[in-house]
Amino acid sequence: MPVTYEPHYFEEMDVGKTFESAGRTVTEADLVTYSGVSGDWEEIHTNDEYARETGYGARIAHGPFTFVITTGLVHRCGFVERRVIAFLGMNYMDLKNPVYVGDTLSATFEVTETRALESRDDAGLVVIDALTTNQDGESVFEGDMKFLFKRDPEA
Repeated sequence: MPVTYEPHYFEEMDVGKTFESAGRTVTEADLVTYSGVSGDWEEIHTNDEYARETGYGARIAHGPFTFVITTGLVHRCGFVERRVIAFLGMNYMDLKNPVYVGDTLSATFEVTETRALESRDDAGLVVIDALTTNQDGESVFEGDMKFLFKRDPEA
């Protein structure tokens, strides 16, 4: 898969095109920051003693946190930089396995749909499937992301 840090216009986002992110290790500070921003201080994320007694055996990251990390990995790839007008939502999101402090996550992204829009001549819809895995290759996030990409003004 090509690793790229080059911004892409709508016309460059061909169905089947893939991107691979750099890795990112989840830290204690990440979980604390996410808890503070989201207001989610659930004990499975914040209480070592409680979490040890669960089926997970340790504190785990918040499910939405895993999505947020994945969106950050999209940006690390660079193809959305100065080209995305809006994030339009998702059709699905599956969290296959927990994320722990110390896990290193990376993602692959594949363009699965592109569509010109009759309502806009400056942008088009691009749907990208994301697969985020941990250092052991286990899936921790699978989902799609719908973006409004700028069209190339010179095309």
